[in-house]
Amino acid sequence: MTQPTEPITLEFLQDGAQTEDSVLARLLAVIHSATRTLDLAIYDAHLPGEAGSSLLGALDAAEARGVRVRAVYNEDRPRAPRHHASPPPTPPSLVQQLALAVPAKAIDGVPDLMHHKYVVRDGAEVLTGSTNWTVDAFTRQENVMITIRSDDLAAAYTEDFEQLWNGERVEGTGAFDDLPAPIELGAEHGAIRALFSPGRGHGISQLVATRLGEARERIRICSPVITASPVLGTLAELVDDHRVGITIAVDGPMMQQAVRQWTADGRAKWKVPLWERIVAGGVVAQKASTPYAPGTVHDYMHAKLVVCDGLMITGSYNCSHSGEMNAENVVEVRSRAFADRAAVFAEAVHDRYAGSDRK
Repeated sequence: MTQPTEPITLEFLQDGAQTEDSVLARLLAVIHSATRTLDLAIYDAHLPGEAGSSLLGALDAAEARGVRVRAVYNEDRPRAPRHHASPPPTPPSLVQQLALAVPAKAIDGVPDLMHHKYVVRDGAEVLTGSTNWTVDAFTRQENVMITIRSDDLAAAYTEDFEQLWNGERVEGTGAFDDLPAPIELGAEHGAIRALFSPGRGHGISQLVATRLGEARERIRICSPVITASPVLGTLAELVDDHRVGITIAVDGPMMQQAVRQWTADGRAKWKVPLWERIVAGGVVAQKASTPYAPGTVHDYMHAKLVVCDGLMITGSYNCSHSGEMNAENVVEVRSRAFADRAAVFAEAVHDRYAGSDRK
């Protein structure tokens, strides 16, 4: 299979804008190109019918040609009610089949979810982003998929995977630092790095807040919820200062649930006026998605993306307090060209649900 000329491939999903087959093809391309190893970390997988059969068949074929395939997946355990930055997984029929098809381990969500959606191929390429392996994630949600060919980045994701595989729990994973690595993007000299929670959960929120504070040209955000204290506080200040153009797209029902939880919880009630100030600044668009319930369509605004001037941050991490404790990942890409592409997507999502001009 011919490799793309650029070491980074970005794919942006919009509600109703692409087919299940077209998104599945991106995932299958990574699996089909494997020659030595495939490590999969997936929160939710539910692809009934031919799509699921195609995915399982591709993994079987990889094993048949000598590829070592391993998978880890989230296993929910009963616990006290909490606000989920992402709704509970759909019925995990494909996960159950995956566990039978390849060596796989259920990761106990201690202290919170195994929320990754990544694949590491041959220690040389990483597919990550916000996209779960479900029909609705492929067709009815805003999502991001990013594929990066980089030995340095793949080594970081492999280290995180090994911690999950060997420990079989969320707790204790991601506690290492990945230094920025150079990457050639056409004529541009870019840089990439990854961070993982819960080990660097607070560091991820601080990284996002720091990059927001450093921005001088533009800030573009897509996140189902924004509940991380450093991010909320920085955004409230930036909206008041009017020194940089900002657009924010969130999922309406999810964010409203978070606000209700803050109001009911005296310890977090102080976050409510910060969010109200951000909304009052006219920079927020909220998708009126279908609230989660068994059997309903899952059409959330699910993309996780931050653009600050010439860099972008994406992965599985919502800008959320719970994301600091989940098993999550982010990749930071310093590249004007890819930041521009991500900004166009974020602006389109904002405009679709705001119905007003950007600032």
